[in-house]
Amino acid sequence: MAKEEKKNGNNKSKLKNKAYMKELRKLQTELCNLQEWVKKKGLRVIIVFEGRDAAGKGGTIKAITERVSPRVFRLVALPAPSDREKSQLYMQRYIPHFPAAGEVVIFDRSWYNRAGVEYVMGFCDKEQHQRFLQLCPLAEKFIVDGGIQLVKFWLEVGKDEQARRFEARIEDPLRQWKLSPMDVESWTRWYDYSSARDMMLEATDTKYAPWYIVRSDDKRRARLNCISHLLSLIPYKKVSREKVKLPKRSDKGKYDDQATLAGRKFVPQKY
Repeated sequence: MAKEEKKNGNNKSKLKNKAYMKELRKLQTELCNLQEWVKKKGLRVIIVFEGRDAAGKGGTIKAITERVSPRVFRLVALPAPSDREKSQLYMQRYIPHFPAAGEVVIFDRSWYNRAGVEYVMGFCDKEQHQRFLQLCPLAEKFIVDGGIQLVKFWLEVGKDEQARRFEARIEDPLRQWKLSPMDVESWTRWYDYSSARDMMLEATDTKYAPWYIVRSDDKRRARLNCISHLLSLIPYKKVSREKVKLPKRSDKGKYDDQATLAGRKFVPQKY
């Protein structure tokens, strides 16, 4: 790991990119090994990512998924419910996305919307909120008893660091899309979200589906810590694979297959 140079809230230096990329590659290699094990054994895994706005959920999920197959690691990020979905059982719209054998499903926000943004912003009333907190552990017990491994991560970013990230989004045209009107409205309600978080953890942090809290003021360390812990939660072995040797290409039907492209529309080579 990099030497300590600049202190942050966790009394650790900012991790240099070279050291970060080296560690990330190691972990992503292990994720590929995990992927083959999940396929071989027909495992079913759900990973839930929740946390404060700008806590780094998207970057952490990208670090997990960028080197594995989207057919095995499926990402689910549902939009706001439709009028029809609002009339259904609350969990109903999430269940169709649950994994089949050999799949890992990652929820970028989940049914815990009801414990967070819906409750804080008034999209559900107190009775609906309390009912969710009562029934959620029962629903998750049903999921786990059905053979699905359920992993829940909460990314916790500090007040000052969240402010810095929001301000960066305002200034950076590549990140402005991350700052929605809802985010701006939520910005003023830090302690309401803290209280909602505490109620959620108190009600739904169970032995069979515990919450794992990731300190995320340092994004790079948070990603590495999260992936490392995920790998520790799912026992797996490296699956031996037969080494692939490319066969000789056939010259049957040989012709100048580049000359036949003459006159077609090519993308200009500006770079």
